[in-house]
Amino acid sequence: MQDLSPRAADLLAQRLFEAGCRHAFGMPGGEVLTLVDALEQAGIAFHLAKHENAAGFMAEAVHHRDGAPAILVATLGPGAMNGINVVANAFQDRVPMIVLTGCVDADEALTYTHQVMDHAQVYRSITKGTFCLTAKGADIIADKAVSLATQQRPGPVHIDVPISVADTKVATPRLRRLIPAAKVAPCGAHLEQARDWIEQADRPVAIIGLDVLSDGSAPIVQAFLEHFSIPFVTTYKAKGIIAEDHPLCLGGAGLSPLADKHLIPLIEQSDLVLCLGYDPIEMRPGWRDIWDPAKTRVIDIAAVENDHYMHQAGLNIIANTGATLEAIAKGVAAHPTWTNGAPSAVKEELAKAFPHDDEWGPAAVIAETRVALPANTLATADSGAHRILLSQMWDCSEPRGLIQSSALCTMGCAVPMAIGLQLAEPTRPVISFSGDAGFLMVAGELATAAELGGNPIFLVCVDASLALIELKQRQRQMKNRGVDFGHHDYAAMGRAFGGQGHTVRNRSELRAALNAAQTADTFTVIAAEIDREGYDGRI
Repeated sequence: MQDLSPRAADLLAQRLFEAGCRHAFGMPGGEVLTLVDALEQAGIAFHLAKHENAAGFMAEAVHHRDGAPAILVATLGPGAMNGINVVANAFQDRVPMIVLTGCVDADEALTYTHQVMDHAQVYRSITKGTFCLTAKGADIIADKAVSLATQQRPGPVHIDVPISVADTKVATPRLRRLIPAAKVAPCGAHLEQARDWIEQADRPVAIIGLDVLSDGSAPIVQAFLEHFSIPFVTTYKAKGIIAEDHPLCLGGAGLSPLADKHLIPLIEQSDLVLCLGYDPIEMRPGWRDIWDPAKTRVIDIAAVENDHYMHQAGLNIIANTGATLEAIAKGVAAHPTWTNGAPSAVKEELAKAFPHDDEWGPAAVIAETRVALPANTLATADSGAHRILLSQMWDCSEPRGLIQSSALCTMGCAVPMAIGLQLAEPTRPVISFSGDAGFLMVAGELATAAELGGNPIFLVCVDASLALIELKQRQRQMKNRGVDFGHHDYAAMGRAFGGQGHTVRNRSELRAALNAAQTADTFTVIAAEIDREGYDGRI
């Protein structure tokens, strides 16, 4: 008689399904076949990528749309090692990810060494935790992994799955779940001090960060800032938490020296800085200690204690952002702020600093694309000079309307992220922006795009150079070394993998290619030929 008891792998997969997961990505080996089978049987579709690193970025993109933990599956040894970059990215970019790796059984590893290595030791420094699945504890480990990955601040959790354990029958499944904690708000003297500072502030400014994305308090943040007339900037990952056409929005900060040239003086003029879920892991050195808490009042509302020391605050509150703002606002009357009009002036200067009317070049590519594509287009950005410009020029009306690697800033993320977005949102337009170097890193994933269907657009800024690094060389009066590579036919690559391909050299050609891409029945690669010095003075 067939034993219908679940396997340990089934308990793990069922818990992931109950956590909202519907997609997993990776490249299987013999050691994870049971795991892939269990995921599929639980209702989680497994998608084959061409590299584990790209698979992880596809998984992250799906997470940004459905809110469930991302799932990366890799076999032992080289498979597990191929995922290192994207897992490190998830750790720094605060992405909840479950990393499932196959491994040989402990007894087997005593005398068998081929591809055997200590996965946990490798992953320990780039995850929130690492576990080895056991048959009797599969339910507990699954719950711990999901809970740890999604708790503030979110991040990746690794589970090593021994071959025989995955197949072991479990007689009495006990799926356990940690009940989410209540949203905590401050009280007592700290709360009263925060209310006093809000009431007395004439020039307040807010910096909104990653924590607000994961704690669900965006509507409360918006209502608070509107009530007290507080202008704000966001980190790049937090773009769109409040629509960027909002009168109080000053855009993204922390990466573009040109933008910061206008934003930091406003911060220095303020008499109260509100750090709302502000995780400075995205920020550059120019934002380190930009205020003196002995002279400027600073309220830092964060999910965890400050161990980054990028800044200090006179009032530190470790609590839920929304619950804290609601508590602070009670009984505090609003009054006019910034009567000198400084925030409006800064907003006007920023608009002038990033004009949309260039005849051609990287700014024209972004501006033309934004006009040609629908307002609800989802975008991804690879690392490089184009990302800095794009993040200032591409306005977002919703959270995660533009996703990127903001903390680790790893190259090669935009294409697989766009593939993941298209899978998660098949009816919405999707576009990725890549430099040619980053695109070359993941060009093989065009095959994945063709296999998964949809019509995402992959726009490549072609200048045959590591443009941002070359720019830094020129700024330091160094010779051009190690930044040039061949000029390739990227449009032909798109056609070779079954998609459409266009090479464009002006706005009209770009507009025509974008219009054609929106009605295509497959993906499109658009290669925009630009001058490598087109970023000079623009970022």
